[in-house]
Formats: sequence, C-alpha cells, structure tokens
Amino acid sequence: MAISTAPDAPCVIGNQITIRGTLVGEEDLLVEGRVEGAVTLAGHLTVATQGIVEANLDVDSVEVRGEVVGDISATRSITIHQGARVRGNISAPRVIVHDGAGFRGSVAMTVDLPEDLAKALARS
Repeated sequence: MAISTAPDAPCVIGNQITIRGTLVGEEDLLVEGRVEGAVTLAGHLTVATQGIVEANLDVDSVEVRGEVVGDISATRSITIHQGARVRGNISAPRVIVHDGAGFRGSVAMTVDLPEDLAKALARS
C-alpha cells in the first residue's frame, strides 16, 4: 500500500476502521470506513462510496458519495452524488443534489446578498 505524503492529501479513515466520538480538525478528511458521533472540520469532508457517517457534521464543505445519517452544516457547500444517501437536515449557501441521490430532510440555504440587492429587496 502506498502512503501519500503530499501536503494536500486528506487524512483517511480506511474501510476497516470505525471511529466513535467527536472528530475535530482543520485538515481535509476522507471517510472510507465508519464514523459515529460528531464531526467538526475546518476543511473538506468526503464520504466515499462505501463510507458511513452517523454524525452531525459542521464542516467547511462536504461531498457525499456514501451514506450520512445526521444534520449537515457547511460554510461553503454540500454535494450529494448519485447513489449517495443522506438522512438529516442540511444547511449551506450552496447545495447540490445529483439525480439518483437519496435525500430525506430539510434544506436551508443562507446566502449573503450583494448590498445593493439586499437594500432593494428591503424597500419592497
């Protein structure tokens, strides 16, 4: 097995690993195994096709290809790919749900409007 030492390489939770508890970090994370609990991440989270996350997520951005059960809050974006499954409420300025993705929950999108548009809408 080759180990990547590239500075941009994400931390990997392998497919034979289960982590229970709270994960906190500032790096990108790839979940190929299982995480149960809570995840707070200043970086990007990827849930691989075989990955299972049963946790509330507070991340910069997330890409789901596997399964997430729990609420997801992202400061940038949430992407749910074809074949992925998400059960929980999601909140981000940008949400992408691809055809063939499974999603059950509510969506909240908070977007900061340009100042002139916000003023115009406030007047009407």
